[in-house]
Amino acid sequence: MAVTPELLSTFAIFRPLAGPVLIELAKQATLNKFARRGVVLRAGETEDHLCFLFEGRLQGVDFTIDGREVGLYFVEPGEFCGEVGIFDEGPQPEFVIALTPAVVVSVPMSSLREVMLKAPSVVNALGLKLAARVRQMVFQRSLLALPNVPQKVCCQLWELVSEKDKKSMLEAKISNPPTQMEIAIMLNLSRETVTRVFQSLQNRQIVKRDGSALLIIKDLTTLEKLATGSETL
Repeated sequence: MAVTPELLSTFAIFRPLAGPVLIELAKQATLNKFARRGVVLRAGETEDHLCFLFEGRLQGVDFTIDGREVGLYFVEPGEFCGEVGIFDEGPQPEFVIALTPAVVVSVPMSSLREVMLKAPSVVNALGLKLAARVRQMVFQRSLLALPNVPQKVCCQLWELVSEKDKKSMLEAKISNPPTQMEIAIMLNLSRETVTRVFQSLQNRQIVKRDGSALLIIKDLTTLEKLATGSETL
């Protein structure tokens, strides 16, 4: 399946670009499908393209010295990954894998570098993504240092709540939330440990699952207290 300018324009970073620029980028882009657990980007390799997620869900992961998988961040539809190499042409710092079957649009870095010279909006979007990624990784590192396991899990859940819901403090609905296994990987915990914390949160009616596609935070006030450590589970 060929990549069309219309497909590229579904990504926010490309919307400000003129038609001829989109047409030229589309000619050089490729559409790739990945099965669950497929490797989209490989750590240590010099990748020559950026990946734009059209369907599915991706996760950036790394591995500890003893081989344990540690989750770093998620990539949702409409977002992109692999942007570090576009600035320094160095190797990809972490693996990016597909958590679900995924459809990815790959755009050559060389083509994007040419566009960046003419389109400040693209440079700005890439810079904002890098800044957000750095902030997210600093936050994730601080989570790993917490000695209290339930607080770790509650902090991770609190991070999933939108700023709008945090302001209202009424109820939050998180669509397509990470699975307990994915949260365990993010926090370097066992899935069983995360499950026990979830059971406690559900028993206290702080959270409620509506199938696998929706997580409802019913008591944001208590979740915030648990995340900050002012209350224990």
